[in-house]
Amino acid sequence: MTEATTIRPSNLPRTAPKIHFQVSMPQPSSHLFEVILQISGWSASVLDLKLPVWTPGSYLVREYAKNLQDFSVQAGKTILPWRKLAKNHWQVGTNGVSEVTVRYRVFANELSVRTNHLDSSHGYFNPAALCFYIPEFTEQPIKITIVPPQADWRIATPLPAVSGMENTFEAADFDTLVDSPFEIGVHQFYQFEALGKSHELVIWGKGNAEPEGIIEDTKKIIQVEADIFGGLPYERYLFLLHLSPNIGGGLEHKYACSLIYPRFNFRKQEKYESFMQLVAHEFFHLWNVKRLRPKGLEKFDYDGENYTPSLWFSEGTTSYYDLQIPWRAGIYDAKTFLHNLSKEITLLQTKPGRKVQPVSESSFDAWIKLYRRDANSDNCQISYYLKGQLISFLLDLLIRERQGNGRSLDDVMRYMWENFGKAEIGFTGEQLQDAIELVAGKDLSDFFASYIDGVEELPFDKYLAPFGLRLQADIDADQPPYIGLKAKFQNGKQKIEFVEFDSPAQLAGVSADDELLAIDGMRVNADQLNERLKDYQPGDTIQLSIFHQDELQTLLVTLADPQPTNYKIVAVENPNQTQQENFHAWLGIPLAKLAN
Repeated sequence: MTEATTIRPSNLPRTAPKIHFQVSMPQPSSHLFEVILQISGWSASVLDLKLPVWTPGSYLVREYAKNLQDFSVQAGKTILPWRKLAKNHWQVGTNGVSEVTVRYRVFANELSVRTNHLDSSHGYFNPAALCFYIPEFTEQPIKITIVPPQADWRIATPLPAVSGMENTFEAADFDTLVDSPFEIGVHQFYQFEALGKSHELVIWGKGNAEPEGIIEDTKKIIQVEADIFGGLPYERYLFLLHLSPNIGGGLEHKYACSLIYPRFNFRKQEKYESFMQLVAHEFFHLWNVKRLRPKGLEKFDYDGENYTPSLWFSEGTTSYYDLQIPWRAGIYDAKTFLHNLSKEITLLQTKPGRKVQPVSESSFDAWIKLYRRDANSDNCQISYYLKGQLISFLLDLLIRERQGNGRSLDDVMRYMWENFGKAEIGFTGEQLQDAIELVAGKDLSDFFASYIDGVEELPFDKYLAPFGLRLQADIDADQPPYIGLKAKFQNGKQKIEFVEFDSPAQLAGVSADDELLAIDGMRVNADQLNERLKDYQPGDTIQLSIFHQDELQTLLVTLADPQPTNYKIVAVENPNQTQQENFHAWLGIPLAKLAN
């Protein structure tokens, strides 16, 4: 097998071939894209074709090859021999052949920003999930022609059109092709200008999104983010929005972003603000991640995992900015910004995994943990998005306090952009730490060891105090005693879906996937659990009846004191003059206004 996959120098073509894809969808309701790959000027005896197993920006091996079918290859009318050498690797015998035509189909029925979706209303694809690459020719220009199934279907993509060739676009290389999603169908299209650059908003699907308002607020976001980095690194940018039943998310690209959001979540203010945070997040990525990348992502390996311990900065810091950019853009106020930060702190502080997994390890293990959750995930891991966001928040406060509000995390972003992002030179974790220390004017070795490479609790009060703030942990007055399990009704049963480590339930022997039956001999279901527990006091012992692997068990569970379920940033009592000045310099409002 090893011998068969080796590409020998003698087999390399003497000249670079021309590569041209044609993507058609003659029966959209079949969910099958039909792809023809035409390779011209081939001069080697063997052609190796590979399909990526992942797409940059989404750190999970998704095995795109599982959706590929009906592979065939010809030279003229001659069928060429081929064989598979690996799950995503096809090898074709091409001795004496210069024109090669590869045909295959790809099943596309997953509506997400990172895969492909085709139905009677549209076609959407990410080239990573659809297009082969030739390993030794990834830097060659690639043309791609789209054949819509109907005359009124139009095409949206960040790739430039090829003059004189209908519905044909060109990518400078395979990386650029992968980074260029396609939307084909009868979608809404809006063109607008911001900072002298051309922008497009494309919306597929029905819902209550209001394009005019979205465009106006997007312009504000573009302005704020461009001000941070000193301009826009493009001439044209595409915002691609899919309206879905209940899915939200996004995927960044160099000259575009793909967004997906619940179709009726635009009218309620809080939901609309969450959407604008999504826009701010993916747009910020055109700097941080797409051009400013960790060393492990400097050059993409599409065959497998690309490891880095710095996703806490690439994704987490971006998440911190997606909270503050809408505030700085005037989409919501400073009190809402602090409220949103409080919600994120609540998420972190109610995840026991924060005490187990360092955020640098979470970054490195994204490929096997973050997107592959199980019943123990909350006990043993933490999201690099979430904790990275709050570490970035503390670093911002640290820099502001030490530099008299003359510097901030913005200065770190600008330094990293100027020294690494513009030239697309990958940075190491050490270089990132050096940059933050340079801006802060302080050795941060202990900070990184404790909070990035370690699992010490984030000292929110320490960094909030200079700004007249503190973190308040709330316990509701009618909150039940703590048991440490979560249950839900599933497949006709009351299933226990999570048991917190070291909780009363876990210590008594309760496991995830057990079936909840009764408390003290009386039937209980998931919806009733908290209300039933209110009949008891901390320290009481209850008899919890369950089915454990179909075996009836009654366990003795000693309830504990209620745990905080909500954390919020509040003003300290009697703030001094310095605290008030720092708060105003940071958020632009008097500290006293926070309590109003």
